[in-house]
Amino acid sequence: MSTLLTLLDALDDRPQAVELRERTYSALGEAVLDVGCGSGRAVGELAARGVRAIGVDADPAMIETAAARWPAGEFHVADATALPLGDGSVTGYRADKVLHVVAEPALAVAEARRVLAPGGRAVLTGQDWDTIVIDSDDPGRTREIVHTRADGMPHPRIARRYRNLLLDNGFTDVTVEVHALMWTDAAALPVLANLGGDGTWLAEQATRARDDRLFVAVPIFLAAGTRAG
Repeated sequence: MSTLLTLLDALDDRPQAVELRERTYSALGEAVLDVGCGSGRAVGELAARGVRAIGVDADPAMIETAAARWPAGEFHVADATALPLGDGSVTGYRADKVLHVVAEPALAVAEARRVLAPGGRAVLTGQDWDTIVIDSDDPGRTREIVHTRADGMPHPRIARRYRNLLLDNGFTDVTVEVHALMWTDAAALPVLANLGGDGTWLAEQATRARDDRLFVAVPIFLAAGTRAG
């Protein structure tokens, strides 16, 4: 748990991640639900702006951490497909890097529509786990590592379906953007280790970082839509 939190905190602190997070906050209104809130960073930032910010996560340990870190937020242990909120009770819905581990993403988006008020905004963000870009002397091994990691997840390619999920659930004015998180230094090494690469492969990446030759890019998809009346 502590290792995961350290990795999440490091990712959240990167300037590119901060800029993207700000982008997801746009036009969410005065009552916002953050699904898969993790350690609660987005809930805390929204609450600091006077928004009623609610975070839900399926992991009780994450919710405990989030509540301790961000006491101004409201947190609940809940599944993305069974939210503890009434119909039309929020103006904004945010699911950041979570639908790839939800058992039934389509049901989660249907639930987003249920809890949003007419005219409310839903924002889905996350990476397509098959499209991580890593410069390497061994592209075959790199491809194998990336795809093995992807294949171990319930829905590794769900981000490319965000637009259709919103359209299928009656959202209008649906838009999609692609942003990229990039690393050229040793800060990428914990991320690469999390992919499951072996010692030789990671050693090459560490050498690249030392020699200022490392390059990692993770495309992040941001889709948004309006809940029709």
